Amino acid sequence: MILSERSRPGLAILLILAAGLLLSSQDALAKTLTLSYPLLLVVCLRYLAQSLLMLLVFAPRLGLDLLRTRRPLLQLARGLSLVGVTLLFYGGLRYIPLGEATAVIFLAPLVVVALSVLWLKERVGRGVWLSIGGSMLGVLLIVRPGGALFTPAILLPLGAACCFGLYQLLTRRLSASDHPATSNFITALVGTLGTGLLLPWTWQLPQWHDLLLMAALGALAMSGHMLLTHAYRYGSAASLAPFTYMQIVIATLLGMLFFDHVPDAWSMLGMAVIILSGAALAWGQRTVSKTT
Repeated sequence: MILSERSRPGLAILLILAAGLLLSSQDALAKTLTLSYPLLLVVCLRYLAQSLLMLLVFAPRLGLDLLRTRRPLLQLARGLSLVGVTLLFYGGLRYIPLGEATAVIFLAPLVVVALSVLWLKERVGRGVWLSIGGSMLGVLLIVRPGGALFTPAILLPLGAACCFGLYQLLTRRLSASDHPATSNFITALVGTLGTGLLLPWTWQLPQWHDLLLMAALGALAMSGHMLLTHAYRYGSAASLAPFTYMQIVIATLLGMLFFDHVPDAWSMLGMAVIILSGAALAWGQRTVSKTT
């Protein structure tokens, strides 16, 4: 079937929403598994499954090109940053509800802006800084002093957001030199080997059905990111950003359905502020790109 130009934005939105559902489902599954098994075991088997699946999907077409990179040190840094995201976020899910943790990690695009200013010396306008301030306000509403989430555990998803921002910035730098499949495969290998080296100290033999669920984490992660890649073929990042933030809503609904957690009014307000701030940031960048 040949897609018309008019139908492509709609397809992009559907792909973004489907990716959000898969990635949020992965997080919900990780939250369940990390309550019963060591964190390193869950993360290692997740990356191992993702590595094997990527071999099956991409190796027949790319061959050894799947491993060829012009920037090995940047690839290593990218892989380690995503491993940091996974460890910190999965660890945080042990203590933080799914919806609130997802909202906090969506600070990552704003971390990208801050790192771009500090590292790449890019200039940003006042509207961008207002969006960053709005998102920080949203986080403060979620983890307000005296609230149930005002604990040291909230530092885990905050740390994950910082690592994710660095990961996105490194992805941007590598996109000009390496194939996306190469970057994702090397990252999965770094995750497998990095956590696997530490696994003997925390090893616990999983039940066979839980082993399949840990493998499913890798399948969900790979499928979600593949859908994201295809979504951006049919729509711009700026136009899809508001729908990307729907992952916060999806995660909240999954938290209510599977973990019986209903966010309070302050947390709901904080999530709304983060979504609006992120959408405003994307819209501002879209406007700038049109005028340049």
